[in-house]
Amino acid sequence: MKKYPDEPACSVDYAFRRIGGKYKGRILWYLHAKNIMRYGELRKTLTDITPKMLTQTLRELEADELVERKVYHEVPPKVEYKLTEIGQELIPFIAHLKEWGDKQIQKIKK
Repeated sequence: MKKYPDEPACSVDYAFRRIGGKYKGRILWYLHAKNIMRYGELRKTLTDITPKMLTQTLRELEADELVERKVYHEVPPKVEYKLTEIGQELIPFIAHLKEWGDKQIQKIKK
């Protein structure tokens, strides 16, 4: 029985709260592919996300220790994002989801 209303129901619930949603998995995958990305690069890559939603999603990923944010104190300001070790642990699972998605898309195209 859950002690708190926001407590995850199980491990799967916990995991999907961290990586679920429309953008988190994609951000993690793109950071894996590129290693390090700046905010502007992420904006260009995720064409269907608003700046507010991108900022919010990156903050959530950072709070969950999946993404690291590095700020360079220069003009103009420079901010880079990369996966943490914990974020890297998710990549094999996201890769499996990508493979599954690729297969399903191929079925639809036939």
